[in-house]
Amino acid sequence: MKKHLIIASILCIAVFGPALAAEQAAAHKNSPELEKMKALAGTWKGTVDMGQGSQEMVVEYHVLSGGNVVEERVFKGTPHEMVTMYYEQQGKLALTHYCVLGNRPGMVMKSADAKSIQFDFDATCGVDGKSEMHMHSLAITFESPDSITQNWKLFEDGKAKDDHPFTLKRVKTT
Repeated sequence: MKKHLIIASILCIAVFGPALAAEQAAAHKNSPELEKMKALAGTWKGTVDMGQGSQEMVVEYHVLSGGNVVEERVFKGTPHEMVTMYYEQQGKLALTHYCVLGNRPGMVMKSADAKSIQFDFDATCGVDGKSEMHMHSLAITFESPDSITQNWKLFEDGKAKDDHPFTLKRVKTT
């Protein structure tokens, strides 16, 4: 009898579980800013100067966790690979940047309008903003559905050091 109950429970989860998960995902409404980030899903290319001269970069965006998280992956498969995760935190767009510097600064949305999203350092993220070199802010400008500009600001010893701007163009699939 116990074996039949277990099998019946497994079958119910297998049959009704995906429908229930889809219903729960549909019930959650993301912010317009997260929806804007989700629209970036795909591959993008551009050039950036990280202090060693101009180099080509490929950026991939993936929507994860039932549409609640956007992963941004830069320099995939190289020693300089970095990942940034965009998500909502207390109803506001936030990010965690897993940096080649070996830390993971967090940022929260400071402002947004139809063409841009501005993020600023979250002092509660675990990175010492006064002594640790880190990415401190990010501005994303949405030029068109197929062109964005990002400007990352690096801080060292508690002060702005460098800007790292780059423009990305969506790679069209055929």
